[in-house]
Amino acid sequence: MDLSDTPEEAAFRARLREWLAEAVPAAGPEPDPADWPGRRAHDLGWQRTLYDAGYADVHWDASPALRMIFLEESEKAGAPYVGANFVGLLHAGPTIAAEGTDAQRARWLPPILRGEQVWCQGFSEPDAGSDLAALRTRARRDGDDYVVTGGKIWTSHAEVADWCELLVRTDPDAPRHRGITWLALPMDAAGVTVRPLRTLAGSTEFAEVFLDEVRVPAANRVGAENDGWRVTMVTLSFERGTAFVGEVVACRRVLRRLAGAARENGRWDDPVLRRALGRLDAEFRALWRLTQWNVSEATANGGVPGVAGSVFKLRYSTARQDLYDTAADVLGAGALDLDRPWVLDRLSSLSYTIAAGTSQIQRNIVAERMLGLPKGR
Repeated sequence: MDLSDTPEEAAFRARLREWLAEAVPAAGPEPDPADWPGRRAHDLGWQRTLYDAGYADVHWDASPALRMIFLEESEKAGAPYVGANFVGLLHAGPTIAAEGTDAQRARWLPPILRGEQVWCQGFSEPDAGSDLAALRTRARRDGDDYVVTGGKIWTSHAEVADWCELLVRTDPDAPRHRGITWLALPMDAAGVTVRPLRTLAGSTEFAEVFLDEVRVPAANRVGAENDGWRVTMVTLSFERGTAFVGEVVACRRVLRRLAGAARENGRWDDPVLRRALGRLDAEFRALWRLTQWNVSEATANGGVPGVAGSVFKLRYSTARQDLYDTAADVLGAGALDLDRPWVLDRLSSLSYTIAAGTSQIQRNIVAERMLGLPKGR
């Protein structure tokens, strides 16, 4: 398989690289990690810059090759990533594009692309994390509205979000995978309360969301009532299949910086460390190729990634943790200093075997849907 750029792709890469050289410095420095209103403004400002330059919909409409070039060149240039609106751009938006009505696509997709709205994800619950089908948040139909009561947890960027992709149980008597509905919840609706959660690294990108008799118009339902599990599988396939693309490139950049740091502090003379760095380089090169496969498969499948996304998520989670464990080896005693590079990233890497579906869930998916093994009892 020839993975070199075609003339068209090489021209796109050159134009993009030239544009990024001017646009990235103009975007200014990133706000303090604790300044969520500032981070929202910065991330949406960059999205608007992409929109004005014609790059806003590259995650959705570009060919797989151009999408990969965009992400690769953006990371090399140190450009902002999707940031606070990763749910809108990488999860909710693609789901609405695939499953929504024409009116829903016209209502929600343009504001996401223009950098006007932030979305969050209301899937997990305190008693229904990995077992997502055990969710208890209830929604009863009342005329043209659903009335929603319950609570969600680990809701990324909820405190600065305008909308939430929300899973609710609309038929408590149906089999648990068949009584679920996917709703778009306006976060400023009466009865919505957001309480930030502080992580091990000291950040507050997650929150608890409490829903007390919240009225959500039935027009905000994506897919049919009680068909939300199928729609959710579409969302999760995007989350596991293509949403981590930029992070793979970022990890490769960190790996290069690690090698440079090891040369500067004398750790490069350790053959065990060099072997670890070499193995990680091979890991992330392989993950990049798998990402290319997943993006291509998604394009051939009407935009929806396939089961191979679980293979990627499973391996990427471990590789990322290995990367930052190796970073700690390079830093030595400095690995305990939260002000040093990579230390906070190492702490956050611990969550990746849980986020977007635990590694145990991914193994089950691979075993059942790819290997054809029977379901566990």
